[in-house]
Amino acid sequence: MRALTAAAIGLAAALALVLAMTAVGAPSGETSPEPLLTTVPKHP
Repeated sequence: MRALTAAAIGLAAALALVLAMTAVGAPSGETSPEPLLTTVPKHP
């Protein structure tokens, strides 16, 4: 019974976190025009 209660509390907390993040929305701003590096630069 304790495991079921703990699972329900954890699920409710995760759902509350997802709803809170959804309510806040995406951060405003622009993406960088510079391409991301896909390889590690070689050192001389």
